[in-house]
Amino acid sequence: MNTAPAAPGALGVAPAAQDMLTYLGALDAWLNQRRAELDALDAQILQTGRTSELTADMSLAMALWQAAKTRQNLLLTTWDSGRVGREELERLSGLIWGRLDTAGSPVAALQSMAVSLPEAGRLSDALIAQLRVRLNTDPNATALQLRLTELRAQAERIRDQLVLEPPALAPIGQQRLAEIVARTEQLRDKQSRGGDIAGLLSALETDAARFERDLIVGAARRREGRELLAKVRAEYAAASEREAAVSALVAEVTAAVWPVPSVTLPTLADLGPVPNTAEALTGYLARLGELSAATTAVQTQFSARRAERDAAAAQLAALKVKASALPTDATITDLIAQISTQLEARPVVLPTVQQLLGALAGQIGFRSQGASR
Repeated sequence: MNTAPAAPGALGVAPAAQDMLTYLGALDAWLNQRRAELDALDAQILQTGRTSELTADMSLAMALWQAAKTRQNLLLTTWDSGRVGREELERLSGLIWGRLDTAGSPVAALQSMAVSLPEAGRLSDALIAQLRVRLNTDPNATALQLRLTELRAQAERIRDQLVLEPPALAPIGQQRLAEIVARTEQLRDKQSRGGDIAGLLSALETDAARFERDLIVGAARRREGRELLAKVRAEYAAASEREAAVSALVAEVTAAVWPVPSVTLPTLADLGPVPNTAEALTGYLARLGELSAATTAVQTQFSARRAERDAAAAQLAALKVKASALPTDATITDLIAQISTQLEARPVVLPTVQQLLGALAGQIGFRSQGASR
């Protein structure tokens, strides 16, 4: 039976180049054979007139194949005929064990799944097995004995998948697995006694395929939830650091300049604690983005006000240079002294400083014209 190849390496662990080469060859063979299987099943569904019943599962199987094929293309591009170093092998590991690009899939059932390439392969195998059972056909294993053997292999895959289940869910999963194993052995015993097991075997295959599929999807969704929680925590930490920095800026500008912008700095306390469900985390992440935008607006306004004070000091320095080239003038000297005193005050009253700078610039301009006559 055509099953997805085992992937080399692990999440965050780069595979060896030779293992990667072997995997790419096995992946290509699996994808080609899986496409042929899908085409054959699709034709059989059309022939039997069961499109309305089986189209959803068939569409999901096709979409999974396409997602895996797209990721294979990225793997081959990165592999570059074997011209890879440590960095490229790490990227290959990320492509294998990272989430497939399923958000844009035309199949709604796949859009919300966060599955890696190995998980997509196992899910595809489970879907194909389920479709064959529902069509009452098994082109790769027509003998009942082979179907029983595949069931036992599927039970082992389920056992491995159960290791990833949370402690609270593991006992329920173990119980369901024990029932599948027991039913498989009962059918094996019945077959050995010459009994007809075809109908019972089909029902068991359907239950096992559905259970395996549920486990894979559940693990993928939990991983997506963990990734979302990690992202929220990182955004929260960055927002906390930025809140402290902007708060310090607001305090500095408020003490140094008057008037200051009449805006309030938003705080993380306004958002409440970080939630623990995927739906709530999504909303919380959106609110973090809104808080970041509001914080940026406050930072921009207060930075601009501080820049106005610095610009006033720079303008005074430039006017002093111009005044030094003119004969001594009491009015100009007095204006320079007033502005200097204002700029040394805390807070600096910007409207007054700007008005005095305008008067000083006017006096210097007037005296410059008089000196040029």
